[in-house]
Amino acid sequence: MELKNYFQRAIKEHFALGAINFCNMESLQAIVEACKETNSPMIVSVSESAMKYMGEYVTYLFKAGKKIFPHIFLHLDHGKSFEICKIAVEMGFDSVMIDGSSLPFEENVLITQKVCEFAHRKNVLVEGELGQIKGIEDDVRSENQHYTNPIKAKEFVEKTKVDSLAVAIGTSHGAYKYSGEKSLRFDILSEIEAELPSFPLVLHGASTVDQSLIDLINKYGGNLQTANGIPKNLLEKAVKEHNIVKINTDTDIRIAMTGKVRQVLYENSKEFDPRKYLGSGREQIKNVVIDKINNIFFSSNKI
Repeated sequence: MELKNYFQRAIKEHFALGAINFCNMESLQAIVEACKETNSPMIVSVSESAMKYMGEYVTYLFKAGKKIFPHIFLHLDHGKSFEICKIAVEMGFDSVMIDGSSLPFEENVLITQKVCEFAHRKNVLVEGELGQIKGIEDDVRSENQHYTNPIKAKEFVEKTKVDSLAVAIGTSHGAYKYSGEKSLRFDILSEIEAELPSFPLVLHGASTVDQSLIDLINKYGGNLQTANGIPKNLLEKAVKEHNIVKINTDTDIRIAMTGKVRQVLYENSKEFDPRKYLGSGREQIKNVVIDKINNIFFSSNKI
């Protein structure tokens, strides 16, 4: 089944596709194995910095994963220019995100139009973004939260012809998402849906930052004392009661692997075989992804 069809099914059946970022073989292996065990479709994402880190290995790793489990899709996360989106399309990605959210509205429209025109000729989906999400993740940085304007969202989609839209309703990039009350602007989300009925919407910055994973990192020498994420019940509401069909996760994968690697190396100070500590990190990621599939995305057995 094509990714576009999964989006339409997700709206009707109230599930979401996870968009899990990977930056090495072990993280992709973990995601694929989790999907295989739960029979869940999944988007596997790479950021611009991850593309630079892995180079051409990105597509070779993905092809190996897709051979094992065909229901995964390769996505460029937060592409900041037409050029990087063009490279991803030509590398065989299934979808790309052009992130013009930091630009004035008309400039965002123009660059998103340009990417759509090129990508659609290659049958590649395009995700745009309107509004800005606070926080830091790789090269994505914003000090402020700018909620998505529902009226502008409709105009943006009509002018650009994007296939999905990332909206800003209170999520945040990184491991430090809230300094006060944890909430999402479901009122704004409902207004967007009124303007764009049955249109695929996306949540970025949606890691839950599980406290047990943070505790593991801190126990073995880390310092993430005030890290916090999006409560699961808020993400469940976004999927079950709204048209959120794609939920992005990156931080949770990083802290899952980091905590387990720290533990293995601390408890086995003579260990120097990367397969031992990276293998443990891989298993930890797999468990986290399975939990998300079952309790946040609700995408198990949706093949």
